[in-house]
Amino acid sequence: MLKKQRLYISALLISSTFCANATTNQSNEIKLSFIGDSESQAFLGVQQGIDEANAQGRFLGQVYSLTATPSSSIAIFAAMDAKKISQLSKVYPNKVIFNLTEEDDYLRSYCFTNVLHTIPSQAMKDDAQKQWQKKKPSSTANVQTWHHTFKKYAAGQLNIRFTQSTDQKMTNTAWAGWAAVKLLSDSLARNKFTDTANLLKFFKTELAFDGQKGMSLNFRDTGQLRQPLLLVDNGNIVGEAPVRGVVNTTNLDSLGLSHCPK
Repeated sequence: MLKKQRLYISALLISSTFCANATTNQSNEIKLSFIGDSESQAFLGVQQGIDEANAQGRFLGQVYSLTATPSSSIAIFAAMDAKKISQLSKVYPNKVIFNLTEEDDYLRSYCFTNVLHTIPSQAMKDDAQKQWQKKKPSSTANVQTWHHTFKKYAAGQLNIRFTQSTDQKMTNTAWAGWAAVKLLSDSLARNKFTDTANLLKFFKTELAFDGQKGMSLNFRDTGQLRQPLLLVDNGNIVGEAPVRGVVNTTNLDSLGLSHCPK
């Protein structure tokens, strides 16, 4: 494996239903893995999510940590290119795989059963850009998932926590990593899942995730996380998409591929 593709794994301790060899005193163990560059923003976001999940887990009897065995995990966080994510889905068909960095539209149109995308697709960004251009034709704003100056909806507090932990500003992929861990740990804290299939079904049909973006986020059947995007011009947030006055601001399906192709 290339140096920048070394294997890192976060182990979350949860229920024995996810570990075939679990014993009674391991009833709160969950294992998760990260594959990618350990110096990347995506990895730092995952670590931030784990730290916060541990803080919550102390009250729930759950413990979160790192390991290095994907086969023993229930979910994999991937900071890889589209081809490798596609291969990963086939090698680990019974794992939930979170795509944290790859914007490729193919991954969404293929509708992998076990791949979930917390990073927006290129099509989502393109649609956001088109909407903004209709409202502000002369604007040079670019579309981003996240921005370190975002303050609304408790985003400011998240940015502060991340900077305090890492001495860095939170970026698009850092948010995607944090969000993947956060939505997973929140779901596991509130529900008991008997297997990965039920966990995936929950994500695609029942999830209501507050990602500090001002509205409930959930997954499409393509595996893409529905979410508003930010318009940033010269380092300042100037708007959000779906763009008010162009489309309904609650219509997150106005951004990108909304359903699996038939």
